[in-house]
Amino acid sequence: MDRKSNVSRTTSETDIQIEMNLDGKGKYNISTGVNFFNHMLEAFSKHSMIDLVVDAKGDIEIDDHHTIEDVGILLGEAFRQAIGDKRGIKRMADATVPMDESVAKVAIDISGRSYCNMEFDFTNEKIGDMTSEIVVHFFESFVSSAKLNIYGVSKGANDHHQAEAVFKAFAKSLKEAIKIEHDEIPSTKGVL
Repeated sequence: MDRKSNVSRTTSETDIQIEMNLDGKGKYNISTGVNFFNHMLEAFSKHSMIDLVVDAKGDIEIDDHHTIEDVGILLGEAFRQAIGDKRGIKRMADATVPMDESVAKVAIDISGRSYCNMEFDFTNEKIGDMTSEIVVHFFESFVSSAKLNIYGVSKGANDHHQAEAVFKAFAKSLKEAIKIEHDEIPSTKGVL
């Protein structure tokens, strides 16, 4: 089974290409114009073992919203395309990741339905060059396109550590949820 995708999206605000290999080695080449977001996607790729190429150009001279939102949308599309009919996947998983004084927990259900419930304890307006409020919106955008449920919480004194713990917990839970365990569709409905 070839669980790869190559997708693109061009709008008046962004121009993005993404390549994804769910059965990769955690190799990445990320360029979004938002350095902290690059760092988060690199951590996601490394800890999920999903190979990821993201080439995004956006109107970051305005702010980071359009670029990060559209990367989330397209990353979700890439995931949905790569995962296919979901035959044999574990489907549900969770991970708890500490990072120094911070901790994050993320639970995922690759259900074919979109729902995002994320609660973060950020105290600053920005984390590096990325607005902190966009973190939740990134996950909302990803989930909407990927058609999965995600629940996440984080606590800590350092926003960088919280965000990084969240992206790593997201990576670890997704890595586990996409594992092939059998050859059936993991649903009593017979479809996801």
